[in-house]
Amino acid sequence: MSELRTITQHAGTVLVGQLAVMAFGVADTVVAGRYSEQALAALSVGSAVYASVFVALMGVLQALLPTWAHLHGGSRHEDLGRSVRQALYLAGMALVVGGWVLLFPEAILRWTDVPPALQREVRGYLSVLTLALPAALLFRMFSTLNQSLGRPVLVTWLQAFSLVLKVPLSIWFAFGGLGVPAMGAVGCAWATVTVNYVLLASAVWLLRTQPLYQPYAIWRPMERPHWPTIGQFARLGIPGGFSVLVEVTSFTLMALFIARQGVVATAAHQVAANVAAVLYMTPLSIGIATSARVSFWLGAHDPKRARLAIRTGFKLGLLMALGLSALVALGRWRIAGLYTGNPQVAALAAGLLGWVALFHLGDATQGLCVFVLRCYRVALAPMVAYCILLWGVGLFGGYALAYHGIGPIAAQHTPAAFWAGGTVALALLALVLPAILWRAARSYRA
Repeated sequence: MSELRTITQHAGTVLVGQLAVMAFGVADTVVAGRYSEQALAALSVGSAVYASVFVALMGVLQALLPTWAHLHGGSRHEDLGRSVRQALYLAGMALVVGGWVLLFPEAILRWTDVPPALQREVRGYLSVLTLALPAALLFRMFSTLNQSLGRPVLVTWLQAFSLVLKVPLSIWFAFGGLGVPAMGAVGCAWATVTVNYVLLASAVWLLRTQPLYQPYAIWRPMERPHWPTIGQFARLGIPGGFSVLVEVTSFTLMALFIARQGVVATAAHQVAANVAAVLYMTPLSIGIATSARVSFWLGAHDPKRARLAIRTGFKLGLLMALGLSALVALGRWRIAGLYTGNPQVAALAAGLLGWVALFHLGDATQGLCVFVLRCYRVALAPMVAYCILLWGVGLFGGYALAYHGIGPIAAQHTPAAFWAGGTVALALLALVLPAILWRAARSYRA
């Protein structure tokens, strides 16, 4: 099978599952938007905080993919199973940190000046999602294992099935009925909790029963923590997770800073943010598939084939990015109308979607680079680049443009200022990270 076909099939399968998961957010956004503007604004702020926590912790665990794919490429099956068990200790540490942040978000909400009228509903939303975090992270580990083996189809089937469960539950819990009170955004959170535990139970059953996992002896008794192994995970995972944290917070903190502009601005930003997140699923899936192939070939001591996989993945990813950006730019008014019936929110969201079309080009490029850089154990340099460009240029540049002005440009007082700053930051990042990747791939020795 050609490298292009292998990556395309893997990425396509992952994409279906990722889109099903992203549809959770789309469904919640639509349900909350139809419930009330207040519920949509609370969902926007609450999901920004939760996404910052979850995706950062997921970034730590996602760094396990190249390690496991490398072991798979070298046919070290029992070592891979032992590595999975040791990774559970890392997941436990991540859960403690994430749960604490979600249970006590007051400092974040005060720092970002979230209006007091929203804070109570946001805290309720986050306290419910704290219950979902353990199941969500453990299922993410199961997903990462399958991706490293080049067999993501089981995960995709589960994610697609979970969407069928999630949508009616979100509608029911948000609007109430059959003895359940209307809970708005908090109801969407309870639907997420339910679905995540169904996913986790399904994953455990598959690990116990499917022949695919038997060579790895995953269900052997847990060993004591092997700190050199956990330390190796941490050296790649913590910078990787922090990079993802910077990426996500540069994106989601927009929602918290924009909240002070009012409900219409917050709701419009939520629409744009949701579309941007859905678009990112394509380069994310291609990045996962490409990194799995690159690590497989590195584990098989064939760096030349690894570089071929990189070129193939990037050609596919950038072509898809150009096509999706064009579709959003041309259809932004229709897309905005699908999310909300409020004409003010729709008009502002349509303008923001023009920025999203440009934003996605840089987002896709940097996303592909980061996944492949992990295959070469490069995590620190991307983290530094993220801090400088995404926080410095993107988030704080957008903040300055929105509320203080920059040079002769007066303060804009619009969410578009943040999207402009983020677009510039991603464009710069899309120039820096490919150079780091090229150097890492050329200097690698098996």
